[in-house]
Amino acid sequence: MKVFIPEIPLAQRLIEQCKIAQIRHIVVSPGSRNAPLTLGFSTDPFFSCYSIVDERCAAFFALGMAQQMREPVAVLCTSGSALLNYYPAVAEAFYSQIPLVVISADRPLSKIDIGDGQTIRQRNVFAQHTVFDANLTEIDGVENTQLMQAAFQASVSQRGPIHINIPFEEPLYGSVDKMTIGPINLPTITAEPIPSPDWDALQSIWSQKTKIMVLVGTYFPGDFPAELFNRLVSLPQVLVLTEVTANLPHVHTIASIDTLITPLSTDEQAEIAPDLLITFGGMVVSKRIKALLRKYKPAAHWHIDPLRAYDTFGCLTQHIVCEAPVFFNYFLPETPATDSQYGPLWQTYYENLLLKRVVFMNQLPYSDLAVFQEIVTYLPRQIQLQIGNSSAIRYAQLFAIDKSHQVFCNRGTSGIDGSSSTALGAAVGQEVPVVLITGDISFFYDSNALWNQYVPATTKIILINNGGGGIFRILPGAQETPAFHQYFETRHQLTAKPLCELYGWKYDHTSNLEELTQLLPNWFNTDGPALLEIFTPTEVNDAVLKDYFKALS
Repeated sequence: MKVFIPEIPLAQRLIEQCKIAQIRHIVVSPGSRNAPLTLGFSTDPFFSCYSIVDERCAAFFALGMAQQMREPVAVLCTSGSALLNYYPAVAEAFYSQIPLVVISADRPLSKIDIGDGQTIRQRNVFAQHTVFDANLTEIDGVENTQLMQAAFQASVSQRGPIHINIPFEEPLYGSVDKMTIGPINLPTITAEPIPSPDWDALQSIWSQKTKIMVLVGTYFPGDFPAELFNRLVSLPQVLVLTEVTANLPHVHTIASIDTLITPLSTDEQAEIAPDLLITFGGMVVSKRIKALLRKYKPAAHWHIDPLRAYDTFGCLTQHIVCEAPVFFNYFLPETPATDSQYGPLWQTYYENLLLKRVVFMNQLPYSDLAVFQEIVTYLPRQIQLQIGNSSAIRYAQLFAIDKSHQVFCNRGTSGIDGSSSTALGAAVGQEVPVVLITGDISFFYDSNALWNQYVPATTKIILINNGGGGIFRILPGAQETPAFHQYFETRHQLTAKPLCELYGWKYDHTSNLEELTQLLPNWFNTDGPALLEIFTPTEVNDAVLKDYFKALS
């Protein structure tokens, strides 16, 4: 295929700058105003392009790719309302620190607000949730090139979404035989040096504490050296709590925070509350640990992150600006064990809870909880597990996931809107098989995710269909509200079967535990993309979950 060189110099410049920034993957939302870029990207062998019609799905698909590749991935759209459909993914990328590059074609500034078609105010439209906004002018030149370079650098250095808005005047489909733009040499942008932590001051605080809690949120698999983590969890004054998305399984950590926290009496909650709280990683799922730490605030809270520190518990005292392994690698060799049994005491307490848990789980009625137990039991090793929001991630938090699994969930904004699209983008972005576990409302909301020709054959979706928004049955007080079924639970009788037939996915279903147990061992070996829909009873799930926590008390 001959490379299409757009006639518009500014389009040539953006393509050139994408190459310089090593942005190779472009997810295109089809349209007309973006034609110069679409043709330029899609015919150039440097780029891999993907055509996703639904803009919201396209943005989450690109986000899933960037999540796994850990490099900027671009999503490109035409002018008008198409751009606004990217916003949920932009917000997720901002709070999950994912380098999503949004490129929007626009009408010239003179055409905005005069009543012309497909024109909206696109400049800075995402400004509250981007790390850089580049509003280009129509003329190729130094200023535009500087904006592009600054934007691409910010996407990497600040780990977040950027928005490049680029105006084009017609004609849009003209081409030239060779590049008409000349070279522009710009000075390299250098980042400000990051000051080192005051190690002596931190050591002084640490040495006085006998109850140190380390809480790990979302964390990328393999980023924390195992030997270093072993040293951390071995300290008797340290109790390590890990979320399922922390990807740090260890025999001496608390792998199910809610299982530990929920049965505690008021006195026990006060006893487990730390003197020093250390957090690293992304957003925390567990509402119970948030409530406990907000009620019993530690004297000191350090958050370790090279970019951001949210005061999640209302007691942040120190933002340590570095990567967590860098901090602990420097800190732990100088840190002796203290005369404390804080970690071992609560680990023993947790192990006793797990014995009670075994008794309860062996007599589970058919429910979402029972289904999750079966799924976790039969998941194959060496997979990536993508989990939908709301009920799905909360159930997953109750189980110890195999150490060979990589676990991800869109916890930046905790929305249900793009879980499936993100999972499919993630499946393209790496080589191990991807399994998505999702709920029915999240799945049907993002059903256009299946309108996708790039899904690897090893991709599988497990859809737990309990006939509505099960999260609202779990939340206290929700069922007592007026019109609960219609406006909160959104009860329905939908099934994924017609969607699978439409988009060419293999489909299986079950509605009881015996069938599920027989089906699961071989189902993951199904050839091609496949979906398993598990129907569960709508009205027993919340009662079973409450009984679970009662059984641990």
